Amino acid sequence: MERPGGAGDAENALHPRAKAIRFPASPLPFPHMKKYLVEFIGTFFLVFTVGMSVRSGAALAPLAIGAALMVMIFAGGHVSGGHFNPAVTLAVFLRGKCDKSDVVPYWIAQFVAGAVAALIVTFLLHGKPAAAALHGTVPSVIVEFLFTFALAWVVLNVATAKGTSGNSFYGLAIGMTVMTGAVAVGGVSGGAFNPAVGLGVFTMGLESAKQFGVYLVSDLAGGAVAALTYKIVNGAD
Repeated sequence: MERPGGAGDAENALHPRAKAIRFPASPLPFPHMKKYLVEFIGTFFLVFTVGMSVRSGAALAPLAIGAALMVMIFAGGHVSGGHFNPAVTLAVFLRGKCDKSDVVPYWIAQFVAGAVAALIVTFLLHGKPAAAALHGTVPSVIVEFLFTFALAWVVLNVATAKGTSGNSFYGLAIGMTVMTGAVAVGGVSGGAFNPAVGLGVFTMGLESAKQFGVYLVSDLAGGAVAALTYKIVNGAD
């Protein structure tokens, strides 16, 4: 979830003082790989938290999930932008704050992280059988679109807008948006608001293939419409 500023290298986009910060050279063979690695790590812990808290029946699952997203954004936002969500990457790209060359690698990192996290959750909780939840298709489409729109809208306004540049609340605002959505409509759609999370819960056996399709289409659509709405409201910013 890219912080204020430019496309391309997130180090120059995420902190108002970033240009004065000099990070040591990355040992990774390609300079941009560190961004993709951070996207993998953040998405992994988000999906891992979703799986472990939901499958274990944790009463505070929405809070844990929102907090996991918040801390991963604070931890990785200065490197990758902290998207951890293909729909957010799409929104930030359409907003003009993510390079076209980063979109597909970000998506790959996010989806792979979701699948790996799901496999580890399944291994750890192999004694707890999972059954796919039943959700109405039309209600799911509606609420997934709306809360992914809300999530991307919040991201764009707190993490890429000039008016909020340099703020320190962006991770909390984004994490709270996910928590709010999980509490409000989790019972309607499962509350993914993120295609990578959707892949994760499908892989865990918590959702059906049809529901994963709902997450994929509705969430990407919500992110895209949020970006277009942002540009209507804020112009070139």
